[in-house]
This record gives sequence, structure tokens and C-alpha cells, in this order.
Amino acid sequence: MTEVHHDETLITMYTTIWCPDCWRAKMVFKKMGIPYREIDLDKEPDAAQVVQRLNNGHRSVPTILFPDGSVLTEPSTPELVAKLRQWSGQVDPPK
Repeated sequence: MTEVHHDETLITMYTTIWCPDCWRAKMVFKKMGIPYREIDLDKEPDAAQVVQRLNNGHRSVPTILFPDGSVLTEPSTPELVAKLRQWSGQVDPPK
């Protein structure tokens, strides 16, 4: 089984190119100016095992792994914004 190896300072987002929720999550990251590492499951098939392990056997994207080990799977925009604000220390909404 593939182990979860993640940068301890960078958020990792597991995506696919065809996933509209992934596009939306990427736009949130961009708007908030938060860097992240993207791993496309179609380009890195071994990463699918990581996603399935993080999601109780489901290949759900986006799966977002934070440096503290916490995970968001298919988050709504408000849920993602709240988590990113908490993680980054941002208080004001993105403009």
C-alpha cells in the first residue's frame, strides 16, 4: 500500500482533471492566495490508494490533506474557506 507522504508545510490536494469540485477548490485556493501541491490521480494512479485510505475506501476528489494531518473531502466552498482561514490565520474574507 502506498504511504501518505506529504510536505509538512504545504497543503496537498488530490484531484482529477474532470472534477468540477476540484476546479472550484482550486479557485478558492487561488483567490485566497494559498499555495498547495496538486496530485492528479489520473497522472499518478498510485495516489488513488492514498485517497481511498483517507476516505474509507472511496476514491473521492478533491481530497485535501493539510500539514497537520487533517483532511477535507469534497468540501463545500464555505467549509473550505473556513478551514483555509483557520490554517493560514486569515481573518478577512478574500477579495
